[in-house]
Amino acid sequence: MITTTVSSKFQVVIPLAVRKLLKIEPGEQLQVLPYEGRIELVPIRSVKEMRGFLVGIDTDVPRDDDRV
Repeated sequence: MITTTVSSKFQVVIPLAVRKLLKIEPGEQLQVLPYEGRIELVPIRSVKEMRGFLVGIDTDVPRDDDRV
């Protein structure tokens, strides 16, 4: 488990392993979301960067017989 500490100024350092995994660079913006008792930091990516990120996703959705 990777941990970090909140400073007296409420600053948090994102550990190196996480920064590398998510390719977070200095100056990049993160969206801060409170969610079910925790904080989620979501990198804000441009549409250009997101191109192709769903390649290979399973699009087979089970549907009820009465639905088209």
